[in-house]
Amino acid sequence: VQLQASGGGLVQAGGSLRLSCAVSARTFSSIAVAWFRQAPGKEREFVAGISVSSSRYYADRVKGRFTISRDNALDTVNLQMNSLKPEDTAVYHCAARSKAVVVQAGQYAYWGLGTLVTVSS
Repeated sequence: VQLQASGGGLVQAGGSLRLSCAVSARTFSSIAVAWFRQAPGKEREFVAGISVSSSRYYADRVKGRFTISRDNALDTVNLQMNSLKPEDTAVYHCAARSKAVVVQAGQYAYWGLGTLVTVSS
């Protein structure tokens, strides 16, 4: 399984960005995908995840602002980020595992390179 994240950039507070994770896998429809982020000097944290049945999970900090979705035809998972705040600044990574969505980064076997999101105040 290979993952490639894209869509990061610089945005003002209150703005929006859309991240995409392109997944190369034999059976994309059978894997769960999540987004994590890591800010400078902080630990990697769970942001959002989507299961094989498209059940969605969000960290409390992003509920109501971020939306995760998957397109099984295009083998992609998207993260729509609205009402961005300076504290959302981080490198965002997508990750995959063969079972259910979990919040522990160590439970994901596959990771893509991150994409930097910078939110200015």
